[in-house]
Amino acid sequence: MSKITLVGARDIALDRLLASDANVRRIKAGISVEELAEDIARRGLLQSLSVRPVLDGAGAETGKFAVSAGGRRLAALKFLVKQKRLAKNAPVPCIVKTEGIEEEDSLAENTMREALHPLDQFRAFKNLQDAGLSIDEIAARFFVGAQVVRQRLKLAAASPKILDLYVAEELTLEQLMAFCVTDDHARQEEVWESLSRSYNKEPYTVRRMLTEGAVKAGDKRAVFVGVEAYEAACGVILRDLFQHDHGGWLQDVALLDRLAREKLSKAAENLRAEGWKWAEFACEFPYGHTNGLRRLPSTAPQISDEEKERYDAALEEYDTLSDEHAGSDELPEDIDRRMGELEEIIDAIERRPAIFDPADMASGGVFVSIDHNGVLKIERGYIRPEDEAQVEQRNEANSQQSGSGEIHPDSTQESTEGVSPGDGDIEGEASPKLSDRLRTELSAYRTMALRLRLS
Repeated sequence: MSKITLVGARDIALDRLLASDANVRRIKAGISVEELAEDIARRGLLQSLSVRPVLDGAGAETGKFAVSAGGRRLAALKFLVKQKRLAKNAPVPCIVKTEGIEEEDSLAENTMREALHPLDQFRAFKNLQDAGLSIDEIAARFFVGAQVVRQRLKLAAASPKILDLYVAEELTLEQLMAFCVTDDHARQEEVWESLSRSYNKEPYTVRRMLTEGAVKAGDKRAVFVGVEAYEAACGVILRDLFQHDHGGWLQDVALLDRLAREKLSKAAENLRAEGWKWAEFACEFPYGHTNGLRRLPSTAPQISDEEKERYDAALEEYDTLSDEHAGSDELPEDIDRRMGELEEIIDAIERRPAIFDPADMASGGVFVSIDHNGVLKIERGYIRPEDEAQVEQRNEANSQQSGSGEIHPDSTQESTEGVSPGDGDIEGEASPKLSDRLRTELSAYRTMALRLRLS
């Protein structure tokens, strides 16, 4: 049997190369000619062109060559010439063939090659990063977005056992993506061991099991503490790079709870410094935690004419924007930002704390917690049964000194955490206000109504 002889490549001037009608690639697919040209300009031509001599009517060579395999490379080279980045007669390495069927050569080149396995690309990106290239540099060199590179690097960092299952086609790419919600290889393998005995191996099941026990970033404790503070304390956040995860999941729940308690404790200390006898704090108090406690009398804080004008203007603009975008599925970014600013102005006036008698504060206390939006919630002005005797003694002493009888707590309004400017005399005596619970409910209804109008 005779041995095969391979034809070596030789350089042919670019202006002598023509696109062949025998090239089977007709439909555009993959990266564009412009992107291929940029890649050739950066790293050079990685593969020779397969060409055949162009013959005249008498069968003699014309000096031109038809490119039967490598038409896109030829187009990219000519694009560089058009941009004046490459000489029109630049030498191009070509393999010249004279035997066989030209169209068969073109078909063989495009069908006999095997596409790169996705995992090979993932690992190649990881090797480039290890070699010192940044994510943005990798993205620029391969004409993909930085997020795509992050996703590939995330997949390459999965457990070797999970990657082996993917190569063996026991896992789909979607399942592999779900496993990459965590970087913990042991946890990935533990979940797979559990799922391998189950019929339900859907990606959402994988994600649910891997995030089990973690706290969503939208949890009120996470919002109250802040993701930045949690991460600064070495807290780990599980992120899903392949679908919207609403900020991810905070994995260290014990750390999150500790940070929340520390922040609540500091707020409670500040309130005791105001003169309150006690300040209890918790992330959330049980229902009815104020049962059996008496509410201290209080007065609403007065607001200036300037504050009332600012409040009315903010409220009017807020209502106008709400009406203008009532039918919108989603608010424009600038409108959403402006409405947030207006809400802050309105809340700054509405939620100002009520004013208590310092003598009452010395016997009463406050409850400090987190509301459902992740905002500090303060319930001021409660008297415990064991402190009632002290209050009665003080009232009796005041009554004897003034000679005017007992002081009636009902003569002043109950405590509220804020005041909403009304139509009455702002500088004059405060009018009766709503209770805290009713104010909270009305505020919630107003917010719900606004959301419904915008939905």
